Amino acid sequence: QLQFVESGGGLVQPGDSLRLTCTPKGFSLDLHTVAWFRQFPGKDREGVSCISERGSSTKYTDSVKGRFFISRDDDKRTVYLQMNDLKPEDTGTYYCALVSWQIDRCFEEGWYWGQGTQVTVSS
Repeated sequence: QLQFVESGGGLVQPGDSLRLTCTPKGFSLDLHTVAWFRQFPGKDREGVSCISERGSSTKYTDSVKGRFFISRDDDKRTVYLQMNDLKPEDTGTYYCALVSWQIDRCFEEGWYWGQGTQVTVSS
């Protein structure tokens, strides 16, 4: 089964940091744009950040700009999401997926979803 495997979530306090990782299972990251999405309880999944092949372009949703940073290491077949200054409203399940190569459309649709990793920000 082709999917991503996400990890790195946890329970943290407001202001803390986490680094999420996702790795592909059964396919390569090469030449693909990858995005992180998150889903809040009872809400639709929303795009958080995406990174183009070789990391030449990135995109962030407004609520995480300046706090979250996406990167990739294709040699390690891993995409990272560094999350700093976490807020309670960042609580949710975080997923990664392959997305459109057009960076402006990277939040529209995703493929090869994993099981996600839970992030809980609470004091």
